[in-house]
Amino acid sequence: MTRTAVVICPGRGTYNKPELGYLHRHHADKMPMFQRFDTLRAEAGQEGVTALDGAARFAVSTYSRGDVASPLIYAAALADAQSLADDIEVVAVTGNSMGWYIALAAAGALSAENGFRVVNTMGTLMQEHLIGGQLVYPFTDDSWIDSANQKQALLQDVSDINAVEGQDLALSIDLGGMLVLAGNEAGLAAFEASHPTVQDRFPMRLPNHAAFHTSLQAPIAAEGRARLKPDMFGQPRHPMIDGRGKIWWPGATDTEALWDYTLGHQVTEPYDFTHAIQTAAREFAPDLFIVTGPGATLGGAVAQSLTMAGWSGMTDKTSFAARQEGSPILVAMGREDQRALATG
Repeated sequence: MTRTAVVICPGRGTYNKPELGYLHRHHADKMPMFQRFDTLRAEAGQEGVTALDGAARFAVSTYSRGDVASPLIYAAALADAQSLADDIEVVAVTGNSMGWYIALAAAGALSAENGFRVVNTMGTLMQEHLIGGQLVYPFTDDSWIDSANQKQALLQDVSDINAVEGQDLALSIDLGGMLVLAGNEAGLAAFEASHPTVQDRFPMRLPNHAAFHTSLQAPIAAEGRARLKPDMFGQPRHPMIDGRGKIWWPGATDTEALWDYTLGHQVTEPYDFTHAIQTAAREFAPDLFIVTGPGATLGGAVAQSLTMAGWSGMTDKTSFAARQEGSPILVAMGREDQRALATG
């Protein structure tokens, strides 16, 4: 029997030490595709993804860089999306932040090579300029019970900090029960100084991350648009849900508008991943939400987004765990105990 699925592609921060060797472990059959990516990297004077993935050791200083992490994550996630079991019907594709670029390729709006060009170009530009930074802060507790008042209070704090001369701070990503905030050093430091440490680790800075999805990235968007042209984009094979919750339909997509969003709004405005997941649930009602690798950290944000919407009767962490144990609805391909549920 066919299982329907929404495929979800991860963003930055998902290729870490445990993921070293991911391409070689899981996708030896896709080496010809990876070698084409290596050729594109070589043309840019950069080390190939197969060499980076096959390195003997992992160094955070290297692998957290945008010009290294982005192409590795793209290669791993796209290969996972191409490895689904034959009985899985993809009804929609979405992604978190940089995962939108991967979603474009997984849905067929970009070829594998053009998707790589987009990811490698934007990741390299972000690293070269490294404008601002990001931090993460939760507005729910360990139970995942939605706290709209706490969320609004945090967003008001962000607005107040941003109003101070010399301090830039804004919402970057609405990520389930977390807010990813971005800004300049003064704005980030002001937030850290005025908010308590929670869950022993937040507020948490994200290393080698720029102020993604804010107006600070306008120069990156402009340079990306100059290098990456609209004719790279085509009609998707599967519906795509972007960072506003908008659905781009096969056969009805304005490809120039898709280019404009991808290298415009998507770069300089907040990314609402929560809304994208909730749109996927309500509009497509899939049997499975499949998060491609590498890594599995995005699974929590997907689950939180679903419980916040009351999807399938789930309203908190306990009800999600009970639903997941009985008949899994969320599959993270980066987890060895779940990967076979998606690959067959």
